[in-house]
Amino acid sequence: MTKPKHIKAPDLEMMEDPWRIFRIMAEFVDGFEELKDIGHAVSIFGSARIKPGTPYYLAAEKTAFLLAKAGYGVITGGGPSIMEAGNKGALEAGGRSIGLNIDLPCEQKPNPFINHLIKFHYFFCRKVCFVKYAKAFVIFPGGYGTLDELSESITLIQTKRMDKFPVILYGGKYWNGLLEWFKGPMLQEGCIDAEDLDIMQVADSPEEVIKIIKKFYSKKK
Repeated sequence: MTKPKHIKAPDLEMMEDPWRIFRIMAEFVDGFEELKDIGHAVSIFGSARIKPGTPYYLAAEKTAFLLAKAGYGVITGGGPSIMEAGNKGALEAGGRSIGLNIDLPCEQKPNPFINHLIKFHYFFCRKVCFVKYAKAFVIFPGGYGTLDELSESITLIQTKRMDKFPVILYGGKYWNGLLEWFKGPMLQEGCIDAEDLDIMQVADSPEEVIKIIKKFYSKKK
């Protein structure tokens, strides 16, 4: 009788890949179902490391408060810092405070100011939901994750895979270096067109954020 061959670890991983598709599908279905009735919303992004009570935290909180008062739901990544501030401001204004939390090795716990929590395992499923249900992005100072979310939005708009919507960088002092690089080497080498720079705008106050969003949608009526 022939002995069965042992299945090697890489082979097991390959066998798991087709089944992983079902988990991905389930995340999309759950996310779409949970968010389909939220109405107009704005996604707020930013660092998970900025401390409560600091200027950017307070600005994110006030921005979310004003957005909720203007009738927008607020979507964040559901974690601490800027995300917490966004959910807190929305909740304090009596608005929809949505958190799209992600499973991480360091276990990102949802902040306590969310009244609509959705959990994700895959970053790309989560990013689709950020974009699909948002009328605007407000990007506060952050790190690699924040840059990833910024790049996702401006790439989709640049390539016309989605309609243009406001992408607002909060805090000119923080973002000016990046914008100068866009206007300098990136534009000069022909890697982007001059009109691609118009995809993003800068705001330095919560009131300015609301003004930009309202102005954009007033022109579309």
